[in-house]
Amino acid sequence: MSRYRIRLFALLLLVVLLALSACAAPPPPAAGDAASAPAAPADETVTLTWAMWGSPEEIATHQKVADAFVADHPNIQIEIMGAPWSDYFTKMQTLWASGDSAVIPDVAFLWPTPRYAAEGVLENLDSYISASGYDLSDYWPALLESASLDGSVYGFPRDIGTDILYYNKDIFDAEGQAYPTDEWTWEDWQAAIQVLSKKDANGKVERYGLAMEGGKYGKFVGQNNGQLLDDMRNPSKCMLDQPGALDAITFLADLMNNGYAMRDADLGQAGGDAAVFQSGQAAMIVQNSSRVSAFNAAGMNYDVAPVPIPVGGKRSNAAGGAAWVMSAGSDNKDAAWSFLSWLQSKEGGQKLYTESGEIFPALRSVAESPIFMNPAMQPANRQAFITESNASEVGAFGYFPEWDELNGSIFSPALEQIWAGEASPADVLPGACSQANDFLAANGFPK
Repeated sequence: MSRYRIRLFALLLLVVLLALSACAAPPPPAAGDAASAPAAPADETVTLTWAMWGSPEEIATHQKVADAFVADHPNIQIEIMGAPWSDYFTKMQTLWASGDSAVIPDVAFLWPTPRYAAEGVLENLDSYISASGYDLSDYWPALLESASLDGSVYGFPRDIGTDILYYNKDIFDAEGQAYPTDEWTWEDWQAAIQVLSKKDANGKVERYGLAMEGGKYGKFVGQNNGQLLDDMRNPSKCMLDQPGALDAITFLADLMNNGYAMRDADLGQAGGDAAVFQSGQAAMIVQNSSRVSAFNAAGMNYDVAPVPIPVGGKRSNAAGGAAWVMSAGSDNKDAAWSFLSWLQSKEGGQKLYTESGEIFPALRSVAESPIFMNPAMQPANRQAFITESNASEVGAFGYFPEWDELNGSIFSPALEQIWAGEASPADVLPGACSQANDFLAANGFPK
């Protein structure tokens, strides 16, 4: 072969090798490096639609988060689609039903995730998690199950709805009542609630020791070693008529019937637990971290503690929270994953939302860091959130698509009668369980 032909052959071989190199897939990102997941090519700009509910103040926080992401990812723009809670879910169903990818949000805030996953409108995230090495071990116990279906992950909970006890220190001090501790039992709590409750000469309640949404009853059932259903993933029968659940609900109902705790309907009419706590109409409330920023802004003298448990009981916390999800109909799934995983990263959205004071983070590493455990910030006893979150478990709600229908059509109406004082738990819960068992059978449970 001539020297010319050798040179020509070498040149052609080099061209082929360079072409093959250009077509090769990029190496996968390092484990846990969610923000490095594939997005759009550097010379293209993708616009993602990001949907969520919230007040104007909450939407403003979302916009700050979006701006921070875009600053680090200039080839991905974020367009916020905000709506009030009352309209949000109807709007989302309408958009998904249209099948029009031009209007379907790429990333959305959603609850309950299993229901929508079962309807086929959400993207299964398993392959994205596997390819990027996204770390699932940093979530609180059982939390990811609330955004999963049939063992697959369909969303990342932004926060965990950890319910703790808020108490007004001024009211406690005025009544000479010791502050709650981690060691309080239901009996200690009941005694304090009675001391802090006030009635006028005619027996009208002037101040309640406790105000709490009735929907939080599942926490107390769990504390008392009870169950709502025999299996919250794949149930076969109702357990609300059994002693663990029956006694817990009776404990709460007795507080209301004796004028020590505000009735659920009255609480709603009074503007909710934040309103009655700030106005001094209630000395204590049970709620998640969503109230912290409002109470701090109001300059309240308050603190928090773990919710007391019965003798022989246990700590119990619902492992759930609204999740960021990706629409199955998105045209920009790689970019959507980049944004979604950044939202749930320690240096991204989780950090920014925690700094805003609006959430207790889903990631343990963020919750246990100075970002949340800041001794200069109220409430002082932030360890209470950690204590309760470590007790997160499956139990306070169902992890199956039909749970909302079962709870809304059978459990809630029965409990509303109890909270209103119209019936005792022993009168209505056996019948509610009978209806629930029929519902489960009609829907093919256990599956």
